[in-house]
Amino acid sequence: MEENKKVLIITYYWPPSAGSGVQRWLKFAKFLPEHGWEPVIFTPENPDFELKDETMLKEISSQWEVIKFPIWEPYGVFRFLKKKKNGQSADPSKLMEKRNKNWFDQTSMWLRANAMIPDPRVFWVKPSVNYLLDILEKNKIQAIITTGPPHSMHLIGRNLKRKSGLPWIADFRDPWSTWEFLDTLPMMKTIKKRHERLEQSVFREADNVVTISPTFQEEISKIAEREIDLITNGFDSSDLPKNFKKQKKRGKVFEIVYTGIIDAIRNPIPFLKAFKSAFEPHEQEVKLTFVGRVSEKVNNYIQKDSWLQNRVEFPGYLPHEKVFAFYEKADMLLLILTNTKNAKGNIPGKLFEYIATGRTIVALGDPDGDASMIIQEARAGKVFAHEAVGEIKGFLENQVNLEEGEERERDISRFERRTLTKKLANLLNEKVNTLS
Repeated sequence: MEENKKVLIITYYWPPSAGSGVQRWLKFAKFLPEHGWEPVIFTPENPDFELKDETMLKEISSQWEVIKFPIWEPYGVFRFLKKKKNGQSADPSKLMEKRNKNWFDQTSMWLRANAMIPDPRVFWVKPSVNYLLDILEKNKIQAIITTGPPHSMHLIGRNLKRKSGLPWIADFRDPWSTWEFLDTLPMMKTIKKRHERLEQSVFREADNVVTISPTFQEEISKIAEREIDLITNGFDSSDLPKNFKKQKKRGKVFEIVYTGIIDAIRNPIPFLKAFKSAFEPHEQEVKLTFVGRVSEKVNNYIQKDSWLQNRVEFPGYLPHEKVFAFYEKADMLLLILTNTKNAKGNIPGKLFEYIATGRTIVALGDPDGDASMIIQEARAGKVFAHEAVGEIKGFLENQVNLEEGEERERDISRFERRTLTKKLANLLNEKVNTLS
């Protein structure tokens, strides 16, 4: 039997970090051995991330080699200098949400924008390249994959490619120079140009560039002036509990569930207005649950409204495996897409999991965006413009009055993680076979 080839996957986010970026590469690593590739993971030993899910560690196979290498990040300095009165460290990710930023906040943002290019993880690039050159040879690595953001990971891949000549795939979960996040920073024009030059070097030197949505594929293709491969996120059917019922019997209370983060670029307030408008006059028993981290702005909005206060629940951030109990209780799932420059290409990883549950999806986002197209094709629900409060209200009223029908089969096999991993393996095989 032929021995599996080895691929080095360079990722900043890895369990116990949480989020769709982690699941994307955790699942690719899970299924790659079925297609003749053994993953070797390279990730920071001491990364700085807020959301953790320790249960994800159980998915890491004992057969994989996971190499952890120390990283220095300036966020540690920020947390130390910005300690709160209660002695707790400040969270740099919440700085963007603050309305009134003091001189320290403004200085921190300016330094983030202009002194750390492309991002605060850039200090990991040079030591990682030096360390990995030896690993490539010892482990007989035959291909390299980098995934960003943070886009510093691609600079590691580029420099390794230059020194080793190995085939390299760069995976973009978000764009780079056109990423909406950069627009929120006080960035000088000369610095923006540096981003563009670094980005072009990655596009020019990577053997394949991959992204997650058709819109990003088209956008990056124009900037890179080359073909870009599309591999969306997906779902792993084995994540759903064995006894999970895709057809839920309607109970006394109509339950809507949202899972994930609510932050400065995901605004559920229009939905809250439609929710109240649809159900308050009819004294319909309803419940809306936000599973995950919710911004202070939204929390405050709900606290000021006694009707909402009695019907909206915040269980907080939960491990991924516990989210399925909320899916099972739900009559409907809520999806809040971004209302920003990159919104059309925004396909959250959880969308595929939502579809796999069989629940109806109501979403706020771009009705012509990529996520909307997927929901329509799967006959899984509907996406409304953020400001379409009246239309959302009408949809909610219709859904709560619908009689229970037969379960509609959804053709979503192409979004299975196993199927998507085969596409990735084919790209690896093409490049390795070309060079051998």
